[in-house]
Amino acid sequence: MSPVSRWSPSVTVAAIVECAGRYLLVEEHTPEGLKLNNPAGHLDPGESPLQGVVRETLEETARAFTPEALVGVYLSRFTRPATGEDVTYLRFAYCGGVGEPLPGRPLDTGIVRTLWLTPDELRASSARHRSPLVLRCVEDHLAGRRHPLDLLSTDASIYAPEVKR
Repeated sequence: MSPVSRWSPSVTVAAIVECAGRYLLVEEHTPEGLKLNNPAGHLDPGESPLQGVVRETLEETARAFTPEALVGVYLSRFTRPATGEDVTYLRFAYCGGVGEPLPGRPLDTGIVRTLWLTPDELRASSARHRSPLVLRCVEDHLAGRRHPLDLLSTDASIYAPEVKR
């Protein structure tokens, strides 16, 4: 008997950072070319979504991120044009603030630069977005969507998995 194939979405985290009417984005190399994205990335094993968004934002922007609220949880699907790979993403988007760039801290591999765009500039550049979620998360932030950080709880087993005997 063959094992049952189980669908597994890629879990990602994203930071939605607004300052003086502009949103922090990264310009990054992707298999589809140079794209714009919110500071975002995959959740690593053994970390909570809050830890993941803080880590990813630091890696991609060289700025410390302080989450203030959960903007939303998003599900999207993408087929990679070059390979036909079909990927479903489950994204946890948090809003919050960042400090100044940390001196000497490099940006993550593949990140070309950070930039601050107004909502109108972001809307006008939608063809360059890594996914439709880039703008959707910002629009939800602009609409005032905020959920408490403790809406999503992380069980201690994430950090030290229980061993069944």
